[in-house]
Amino acid sequence: MYQAIEGNLRRTWILFVGFVLVVAALGYVFGVLTDFGYAGAVIAAVVAILGAWGSYYYSDQIVLSISGAHPAPREQYPYLFNTVEGLAIAAGLPVPRLYLIDDSAPNAFATGRDPQHAAIVVTTGLLDKLDRLELEGVIAHEMAHIQNYDIRLATITAVLVGMVALMSDWLLRSMRWGRRRGSREGGGGSGLLVLAGAALAILAPIAAQLMRLAISRGREYLADASGAMLTRYPDGLASALEKIAADPEPLEAANKATAHLYIINPLREWGGWVNSLFDTHPPVEERIRRLRGMVEGAGVMPGR
Repeated sequence: MYQAIEGNLRRTWILFVGFVLVVAALGYVFGVLTDFGYAGAVIAAVVAILGAWGSYYYSDQIVLSISGAHPAPREQYPYLFNTVEGLAIAAGLPVPRLYLIDDSAPNAFATGRDPQHAAIVVTTGLLDKLDRLELEGVIAHEMAHIQNYDIRLATITAVLVGMVALMSDWLLRSMRWGRRRGSREGGGGSGLLVLAGAALAILAPIAAQLMRLAISRGREYLADASGAMLTRYPDGLASALEKIAADPEPLEAANKATAHLYIINPLREWGGWVNSLFDTHPPVEERIRRLRGMVEGAGVMPGR
């Protein structure tokens, strides 16, 4: 169990380093192909970071607004509040704010830049269609996202993806300058560098997006495992995932900007192995298999 958590964290940091290397390569080629030199990479980084600053501090408010979420009334959902408060104590975290989305499709997500500014959002369909142990499993999964600082990691990777996209666009625009520079100097190396830069500019955003999605999938596995450790009942979350995945009703509030936040992708975009590369979530069947495999692990209760 602990080896699986450590493995996910290790792979996450390997992918994070991969992002940095992609950005560094783009910055180097951009500087060589233009008259900006290394200043071009610095400018790109500054613009990307400033653009992400507002998202970092206000992302939770933006997500809550576009999802149509509103504060959950304690008097109407006392068990929800009791569950969240109990799991927050077990995890050693501040109690997150609770929000509801009025939608019959069962789903949930967590948002916020750190545990002190966190919120858990559930749909009314989730409260109506899950039993108590299943609901506890879902809340524990979202609490684990908060505990593991997954939202902060998602913000950092979003900054890097933005930097890659911005610098790739600048690289493509600089191809004209690179060709002029090559003809002026009369060298063939510059032409080869222009071709290499064009290939890098086209492929880098795709590679960066794949790395971001791989990080997202890894964090889902980690949140499943961490959440199951909080409840000490993995089958609760496994059963909840089965119900959410099998529910046919679409989540009207979801869109491509917020789909990666939910416990299960609400857009349900199936379609072959190519599309699976861009899935923000790992296969539900594999998540359930891993959770039910935990029942045999030491210290995990097989039933309640």
